Amino acid sequence: MNPERDGQTPGNDVAGVVLAGGLSSRLGQEKALLRVHGQEQPDLLRRTHNLLTALLPRCWVACRPDRPRPGYDCIFDQVEGLGPFSGVHAALRAAAERGFAAVLALSCDLPFMDEATLRRLLTARETAPAGRLLTTFCQRETGFIEALTAVYEVAALPLFDAALAHGERKLSRIIPQERQERIFYSQTEALPFFNINYPADLELVRRLLAAL
Repeated sequence: MNPERDGQTPGNDVAGVVLAGGLSSRLGQEKALLRVHGQEQPDLLRRTHNLLTALLPRCWVACRPDRPRPGYDCIFDQVEGLGPFSGVHAALRAAAERGFAAVLALSCDLPFMDEATLRRLLTARETAPAGRLLTTFCQRETGFIEALTAVYEVAALPLFDAALAHGERKLSRIIPQERQERIFYSQTEALPFFNINYPADLELVRRLLAAL
């Protein structure tokens, strides 16, 4: 599919990347392979990949060179030990090489993420003022930026290169606020952004799913 915009479909010049390079050390098991929705349902990696491929013309999985993800189009962290920064940076480079304008980065540990939320993100990016380099969600009450559910423009690559050179790894700090397009949400709308880091998070997810 041609990644150039046709003026009709939000995201047709955007590639997706599933961020799956973490060690899951806090959880104590591989979070990407969890089947929280049932043993007959896709694991979290496949579920996240499916969400992106339903909306975008290309999707990669960002992972560590020593832990490739068989069956996926993988891109590898160029510098290890930098967390999600490495995955987004590698994806932006891959997108630039293949003619895409931006990357939608999505963490693999969001069991309640849904297509409607991602469509809202892509639409906000399409309608944002010129010059925005990041489109993301922001929690109204706390100001917290959802840097792992965000669209990063390929034009932001020089900022990522500079951040790498200066030791900045926090994604929400790389792009100046005036170059960010923020979609505000309240704490009552936060469920799609709930991620699994600790065993207690996993237990809460299972309880919430059982109650649905």
